[in-house]
Amino acid sequence: MVPPNSVTVRVPAKVNLQLAVGPARPDGFHELATVFQAVNLCDEVVARSHEGGGIALTISGEGAEHLPVDEGNLAYRAAVLLADSLGVAPDVELHLHKAIPVAGGMAGGSADAAGTLLACDTLWRGGTSREDLLALAAELGSDVPFALHGGTAIGTGRGEQLTSVLSRGTFSWVFALADGGLSTPAVYGECDRLREGRAVAEPHVSDQLLQALAAGDPIRLGKALHNDLQSSALSLRPALEQLLHTGDDLGALGGIVSGSGPTCAFLARDDDQALDIAVALTSTGLCRSVRRAQGPVPGARVTG
Repeated sequence: MVPPNSVTVRVPAKVNLQLAVGPARPDGFHELATVFQAVNLCDEVVARSHEGGGIALTISGEGAEHLPVDEGNLAYRAAVLLADSLGVAPDVELHLHKAIPVAGGMAGGSADAAGTLLACDTLWRGGTSREDLLALAAELGSDVPFALHGGTAIGTGRGEQLTSVLSRGTFSWVFALADGGLSTPAVYGECDRLREGRAVAEPHVSDQLLQALAAGDPIRLGKALHNDLQSSALSLRPALEQLLHTGDDLGALGGIVSGSGPTCAFLARDDDQALDIAVALTSTGLCRSVRRAQGPVPGARVTG
């Protein structure tokens, strides 16, 4: 079989339905218990043969002008890591077409890294097992393994240890994208500051949330959404509180800061209500743009 000279991978954004943050660990990370859901707001990664040319990275789409095209980009580092693992030269032209918000708490950079691992492994005919790809993903970042995994899953450790979760049906989401980003380390630092002097319990996943997913019940799921980092994100970006209140006033079943923010995620009853909420949020001027999406969807997959 002739190796392909171009591979295209689609890879989804994530929303944390629950993010429970435990104590800080000696390695600087925090112990987490989170429930991820992949949604069909996707980046596209194209890997092309570039024999003898090293890594050439280009980016288009959402927030492209703010992203580095060298080793400062997680996708670039993913290509280097995989090449080292396979014992091949890291020769590839990578193009990222972005739809996932940059620095929006939806793991866009992690998605690009996961997509790059899969695209390059296919391009280079590496034959890397799923388990080994997940292990490489975990070396790159806490959210990268889930971008490969997709669907709905519990993440423990620093979020990289995944267990699939039963989730029936499809859930309709509205994502309100705020101006500017929020630094994940800054949000965790603010979380530590706000909890200083208090005993921090070990994190655990809500039974109520898991039951809502198993039943495919958006009303129960909306009530169970929770993010321990939300108060930290609101402390650093107080305007998000008004955005969350507005989504609630518009009839969302639940609203939550996505991950470390500043994107806010609103759960709707169905696609029709999601459209109504999206149109209304757009007219408020409280966010720079609004996206609708559905979940769960599969993780990174080769599409061409």
